[in-house]
Amino acid sequence: MVFHTPACSSRLFQKPTLAVRTLWKLWNSYFHSQTLICAFSGPRGGLYKSDEVFSASTDKPPHVPVMLKEVLHYLDIKPGQVVLDMTFGGGGHTKAMLNAVPDVTILALDRDPTAISLAQQLAKEHPGHVKPLLGRFSELEELLSSIDVKGGSIDAVLLDAGCSSMQMDQAERGFSLSKDGPLDMRMDGARFSDMPCAADVVNTLDQHALASIFTAYGEERHARKIASAIVEARRVNPITRTQQLASVVAGAFPAAALYARKDRLHRPSHVATKTFQALRIFVNDELNQLHAGLHAAQTALKSGGRLCVITFHSLEDRLVKRFLQGDDLSNLEQHHFDPGKQGKGRNKSVERKRGRASAYWHRFQKKVITPEKDDMKDNPRGRSAKLRVAIRC
Repeated sequence: MVFHTPACSSRLFQKPTLAVRTLWKLWNSYFHSQTLICAFSGPRGGLYKSDEVFSASTDKPPHVPVMLKEVLHYLDIKPGQVVLDMTFGGGGHTKAMLNAVPDVTILALDRDPTAISLAQQLAKEHPGHVKPLLGRFSELEELLSSIDVKGGSIDAVLLDAGCSSMQMDQAERGFSLSKDGPLDMRMDGARFSDMPCAADVVNTLDQHALASIFTAYGEERHARKIASAIVEARRVNPITRTQQLASVVAGAFPAAALYARKDRLHRPSHVATKTFQALRIFVNDELNQLHAGLHAAQTALKSGGRLCVITFHSLEDRLVKRFLQGDDLSNLEQHHFDPGKQGKGRNKSVERKRGRASAYWHRFQKKVITPEKDDMKDNPRGRSAKLRVAIRC
């Protein structure tokens, strides 16, 4: 069955900037009692079962944390402090903090059960100094309350948004464009068995809705062309593998355009990169979770506490920037998903609003911090990283 947008909401999809959250609500409501591809397909025949948790391979190269030197510098951790690592991932940043300041307590949050298993191992190696917390950003306040951590008591917070290298390296998780695996992309599918995966999205949503997602979350100029190719391909066979989807997207372009795009290191970038990004963000509701995480960090930090936020694409960075400068993001869709509004038609009242300091944050660095050239060469995955630093008022 194809999930079509109801007639009463179809006008919203004329502008993807206004449609995404509405689509998310309709999507979850529709699938609440439906059988999902991810829920029943085995790891060989298709997608892994939702209750299966894959452990990180010990044969993988060590996790390389992004902008480590800058993070340690700006967090400026002192002995005896309590630090919240809101995206534990492979644990690279947390391990570096422990090495730099052994007498520190780190609250290690992650929504991925595999990451939390690593955090639990690290907690055994550093008794009393690492406290693993399994949950999403939107669950943080409740999790902190459960371990008697009160608001306004944390000294420093690190929020490393996006997908971790550990998730990308595991083909069976379905995040990687270069490795064939089940088209999953759920960061915490093991916790939420009824959560739809990327395969459910590409095989169920109609062409218009898919194009809206690719435009809003991938900033993909060829969203309609890609959505059309996906709809045509799935009429023949369901799209359940990452390489299968990559081939479908590539087939919508001339052969010469396959790697015509360039990344920040001027290396060829596959035409399906933005499509994969858009699906991952949509499936995991990442921008709304990031917004919730920023609010949670604001509540958790004490006055004078430091916040470091690392983002990896313009949608995340734009949200963080606006949050720290005090913009009202209560209507995230209308305020956020329109890059055209950044520099067009600004009147004096808007300029005054943007120039007003936030009541909660003092921006330690007004300009965004990016990786040094040597760091990008050593860790190419961090080439698009942006770091923003603020101090809680």
